[in-house]
Amino acid sequence: MSTVEVGQPAPDFTLKNQHGQDVTLSKLRGRNVVVLFYPFAFSGICTGELCEIRDNLEDFEDAGVRVLAISCDPVYSLRAWSEQEGYDFDLLSDFWPHGEVSRAYGIFQEGPGAAARGTYVIDREGVVRWKIENGLGDARELNGYLEALQSLA
Repeated sequence: MSTVEVGQPAPDFTLKNQHGQDVTLSKLRGRNVVVLFYPFAFSGICTGELCEIRDNLEDFEDAGVRVLAISCDPVYSLRAWSEQEGYDFDLLSDFWPHGEVSRAYGIFQEGPGAAARGTYVIDREGVVRWKIENGLGDARELNGYLEALQSLA
């Protein structure tokens, strides 16, 4: 499914977050980043996964990690969802060109027009150090990438 492999540089991107601000992956060099693709804002599994990150955000912050959650939803939907759920991390919109970043990571699903569930732990130099890729309906386990983050410390 993926075109991104562990040990390779992560594909760079600039996307708008839920507040309309540009976030560029390469500008975050010097700190570890978790790039997390999910299919749809407001959907059950996605809400559960992102609420788990929200509830454990301190673990990421303590490890000096920036969380970037990406979907093909428009910025306005992401803003409403973020406000509803109290997300204090970036929700990035891969809306237009539709799915361009998801495609660069090899996880865009043509049928539903959304990203599959892909999580990539990227080190301070911009290299992918760990990944997990699940289908649209398969939730990820938070403990997997928390363990991967500890290996980067």
